Amino acid sequence: MKNITLFLTAFFVSLGGLLSGFDTGVISGALLYINNDWHLTEFMQSFLVSTVLTGAVFGAILNGRLADIYGRRKIIMLTSVIFFIGSICCAISPNVHFLMLSRFLVGFAIGIITFSSPLYLSEISPEKIRGALVSMFQLAITIGILFSYLSNAFFAHFYPSWRLMLIVGIIPSIVLFSGILFMPDTPRWYVLKGKIEEAKHALKRLQNDIDVNSEINKIQSLLNSELKKEKFQFKKWMIFPLIVGVGGMFIQQWTGINTIIYYAPVILNQAGFGTNEGAIFATIGIGVVNFLMTFVAIFTTDKIGRKPLLYIGLFGMGVCLIFLALSFKFAPLFGQNAKFLALLSSILYIAFFAMSLGPVMILLVSEIFPLKARGFLMSISMMSNFLFNFTVSLAFLPMLKMFGEFKTFILFALLSFLSIIFVRFVIPETKGVSLEEIERTAIKNA
Repeated sequence: MKNITLFLTAFFVSLGGLLSGFDTGVISGALLYINNDWHLTEFMQSFLVSTVLTGAVFGAILNGRLADIYGRRKIIMLTSVIFFIGSICCAISPNVHFLMLSRFLVGFAIGIITFSSPLYLSEISPEKIRGALVSMFQLAITIGILFSYLSNAFFAHFYPSWRLMLIVGIIPSIVLFSGILFMPDTPRWYVLKGKIEEAKHALKRLQNDIDVNSEINKIQSLLNSELKKEKFQFKKWMIFPLIVGVGGMFIQQWTGINTIIYYAPVILNQAGFGTNEGAIFATIGIGVVNFLMTFVAIFTTDKIGRKPLLYIGLFGMGVCLIFLALSFKFAPLFGQNAKFLALLSSILYIAFFAMSLGPVMILLVSEIFPLKARGFLMSISMMSNFLFNFTVSLAFLPMLKMFGEFKTFILFALLSFLSIIFVRFVIPETKGVSLEEIERTAIKNA
């Protein structure tokens, strides 16, 4: 099979997304049972959910520089070890404070992997299929979320259910470590460190149908002509890519995605699915659609482009959020149908996100920064992603209590529609353009 090593490497690296997705989804079901044991307030529940994001911020901050120094591969391996330890600590937590510290450790691993895996995938991918390969990371996130929902549904009938739910996180960490152990680092990182022979060897393994010397010369030429200084210096032309990266991360989080993922059982419980088990089983449909619709992005991102997918996704998300808000506003009028309208709106909202905002924003962030500082600048974007994720996750339950479901989801809908303007005037189209050409264009237009 042509370039089988490339696709096998992309598969194992993408498992970092499964690791991230599992922890994103598992807390939604575990929280119901943790609250039964420890009777947490709304703020404490929100803070427990958000603690993992605090760790992720620190992971994203440190990882950019570490990935540039030690390589993308070693950092991914380290992440799997940290996640393994963190999952065990979560499962054996004697109290909520220990659990928060354990989730901080898991979050630290997520902050690293959510940065390192897309960066690795972007740097090994030919431009014609870069969108598909980097989108595999988002697909793996959806698999991880679905896996967590199925695991939650299974262990909901056992005691202590939430501890069993959390310990399952060791499985993706073991698979990720085992797979990446035998893979090379990225050719671009090898060139960055002056390891030309290693870069050639990696290119031969990953892309056996290209002119290796020509590709190496292209990477070297860009480094030598445009980024000569030994130490990284921030330059004026980098401001626009940072606006794209940070702005894109704000849109991805503050249009409400993780309020649905983290709190889906809570939302559906309030919408009328009376038991914990019923709400957890209802979320499985959300997980399945999240997984399936990501394939739309994988097969279309490199064909129709990044921006058209974002237009479709954001508009659809806004409409679905309005209907979700209405399901709460007119619940007495709808009767039993209100809970099904809430479930259907949530599922369709996830579908539009999975085909657009989820994979496309991660892809763009992996494309738009210069090689010399890609690790550092991409880490800033990912750090902002977790900060925005932290703020919206921490605020969501208090917002529901203060403003009610209708006003809260209407706010997310308005942000979805306003984000279309940002995409129209700020987001660049990178379909079919090499990473080197994207960088040259950014410098030229500064």
